[in-house]
Amino acid sequence: MQVQTTSADGLIIIDPMVFKDNRGYFYESYNKIQFSNLGIYEEFVQDNESESQQNVLRGLHFQIPPHGQTKLVRVITGAVKDIVLDLRKTSPTFGKHFSFELSEENKLMLLIPEGFAHGFVTLRDNTIFSYKCSRPYNPTSERIIKWDDEDININWGIKNPIVSDKDKNGVSFKSFISPF
Repeated sequence: MQVQTTSADGLIIIDPMVFKDNRGYFYESYNKIQFSNLGIYEEFVQDNESESQQNVLRGLHFQIPPHGQTKLVRVITGAVKDIVLDLRKTSPTFGKHFSFELSEENKLMLLIPEGFAHGFVTLRDNTIFSYKCSRPYNPTSERIIKWDDEDININWGIKNPIVSDKDKNGVSFKSFISPF
């Protein structure tokens, strides 16, 4: 397993060791001891999974303290353009977003620390997206930044995404007062 750091502190790309043969492939998507050896000590308490058709956009979601979440995300089937937005006021990358392609082929995982908003757009039909969370979902702590906010200017790579009403009604980045 290899770890790649990014310019945002704590935002890590994990490239697992994949064993392939004529039967298919095998890899450990999570191993607490191996992650600890890499300096990742997060305890995960909830697993989530979604399936979406192509061009579905989910995000930008996060939970505020005391229910903030660290997430370990990956694609099981299909592909996504994954976006994270740094909401940590003291971070040198505050207000900046980062983009990654996660797919069933590259098997990359992304460790997203508490204090980031997260979203993705599916690049293929029947994309299955999986994420581990460090805290359970708490509906009263959930917040959403508008996916199409002009101030953060994210290029999602598609023209007419399929977006839920909840995500359409997110707040602007400018109006959000970060508790992180």
